Amino acid sequence: MEKQKLIVLTGPTAVGKSKLSIELAKKIGGEIISADSMQVYKYMDIGTDKISKEKMEGVPHHLIDFLDPHEDFNVFTFQKLSKKAIEEIAERGKVPIIVGGTGFYIQAVLYDIDFTETDEDMTLRHELEERVKKEGVNGIYEELKKVDPASAEIIHANNSKRVIRALEYFRKTGRPISEHNAEQSSKESCYDFTYFVLTDKRETLYSRIEKRVDQMIEDGLEDEVKKLLSMNIPKTATSMQGLGYREMIGYLNGEYDLERAIYLIKRNTRHFAKRQLTWFKRERDVSWIDKEQFDHNDELIMKEMLRIYGK
Repeated sequence: MEKQKLIVLTGPTAVGKSKLSIELAKKIGGEIISADSMQVYKYMDIGTDKISKEKMEGVPHHLIDFLDPHEDFNVFTFQKLSKKAIEEIAERGKVPIIVGGTGFYIQAVLYDIDFTETDEDMTLRHELEERVKKEGVNGIYEELKKVDPASAEIIHANNSKRVIRALEYFRKTGRPISEHNAEQSSKESCYDFTYFVLTDKRETLYSRIEKRVDQMIEDGLEDEVKKLLSMNIPKTATSMQGLGYREMIGYLNGEYDLERAIYLIKRNTRHFAKRQLTWFKRERDVSWIDKEQFDHNDELIMKEMLRIYGK
């Protein structure tokens, strides 16, 4: 049976994926599935740099702006919804294009990673969640670094849900979850995919991140976060752990001034971009597109992408 064609366009934050993905979709008759763990949330537009209706230029986008910030969103949900979207897009005779920077989400879809729990017993997870409530995430993150350094390198220390999940898996099975995920991703994909990783010189990328954060502040990130806080979303909610949001909450809670909040958002976003690149370097069957090699000319980049895709 012929495999379903699929395109993945990913890369670090602020590299310019959205603009290129729309051009690509228009050229090949594609629809976009967002692989961004924060753009799924409603009312969170500025801090997630969510694409506006105008900028979509008529290209249908899926898995954007549909979930209430009180709700949890994770890799299992993404996998399920993406597979459904891929099927529906293909039925319309269009090409599904997964666009976004959450590497684990993309991997879960490409290789149909099995997330079946080792057992249904949630005792250990609840125990770890209690520990985080009492003493913060640092303790369990340090523990994870000892037993599964590969996972610790790509999971942010503040991402308590993923730290808990990785540690729980190790405690239950005696083996690192990174090993399990590597095994799963070495399976053959059920898709005929073309996987592009867009990249740029680090200085250029960091400069774009700085400008983007300044723009977010100018566009009213502070008011956006105030509005979310007025909706009584718990600080522990997945949505509130997003870059830009947790730092702004610290400022609004009087932990530091606005200048410090902006510095932290920029620094943490740079670190995030670095972790994203670490992740993509481990992926196989990818085509790296270095924007610098094409003099940042989108037309030349598009030509190269279409050549690789074989269109």
